[in-house]
Amino acid sequence: MRTKSLTKTYQVLGIANAVSDVISQCSDTFLDHMGIEKGIMQLVEKERAEILYGAMDDRTETPGGSVANTLAGLGMLGLKTAFIGRVADDATGLTYAKSMEEEGTAFANPPIENAQLPTSRSMIFVTPDGERSMNTYLGISSEVGPEDVADDVVTDCDILFLEGYLFDKDPGKAAFYKAAELAGKSGARAGISLSDPFCVDRHRADFRDLIEGQLDFVLGNEAEFLSLYETDDLDVALDLASKATDLVVCTRSGDGVAIKTGDTRINVPVTPVTPVDATGAGDQFAAGFLYGMVIGADLETCGKMGCVSAGEVISHIGPRPATDMQTLFKEKGLI
Repeated sequence: MRTKSLTKTYQVLGIANAVSDVISQCSDTFLDHMGIEKGIMQLVEKERAEILYGAMDDRTETPGGSVANTLAGLGMLGLKTAFIGRVADDATGLTYAKSMEEEGTAFANPPIENAQLPTSRSMIFVTPDGERSMNTYLGISSEVGPEDVADDVVTDCDILFLEGYLFDKDPGKAAFYKAAELAGKSGARAGISLSDPFCVDRHRADFRDLIEGQLDFVLGNEAEFLSLYETDDLDVALDLASKATDLVVCTRSGDGVAIKTGDTRINVPVTPVTPVDATGAGDQFAAGFLYGMVIGADLETCGKMGCVSAGEVISHIGPRPATDMQTLFKEKGLI
């Protein structure tokens, strides 16, 4: 993996969907009644989004999207971050961009004026067991293309982090290839979150091509890696992934984290946490892990930081930390 001194303006740049998270608690009966499949992310059309939004009680709204949540976690850890994504100049979009800036993440693309599509939102229903069921209306966020990727922003970052969800459309794919090429030329490390096994199913060949040709690291969970390499054997999947890129990080829920670099495998155990809300677990794992990469921690420590971050965020409602993570890392002996 390329290593270099961290001297650029942004330590981590994310390119991703800009989605406003709308969170509400509900029962399993409610999910059945509304026809919501539990525990996964489903894409919905505008009419369905409006119905679900209207059915939510005690809504909590926050700027979200997987990589946006990761950047927020990194910002709370003191890193300089930037975000490339699309929002409309509607109320939700303006609030989204303003909130990101106030939280310390540079919002590289201004809201689109007179946009034909509204800002994206994800209706997240949390059941008593802490599981979250996401229903996402992509709106304008899915229209990110290479024209949104500013050369001067990408070449001024140390780590480029891509969100697999944005790989669903050809313009998003083109944006990723452009950004990864720019990152490589500027000496930045580039990586991706696989995001969702169904997304991997839809674009398996393109994901493999991107990982093998352009990226330095890939993060995903067990289901995503099994889908990526069409196997039921995780060891086989991770071996194949490690031949394609320098660093492979696989979360396995209560079974811990598997990290592979070359022929070396590191297994990081997790401390069981009873979830209040699983929203953001993977996002904050990524924040902890990337923070470790930025400060030059060894891979095992990076994995432990990711696990601590994930454990913190599932202990409360919402996809972003409610605790001073620097203090928590110190208490765990990680920094």
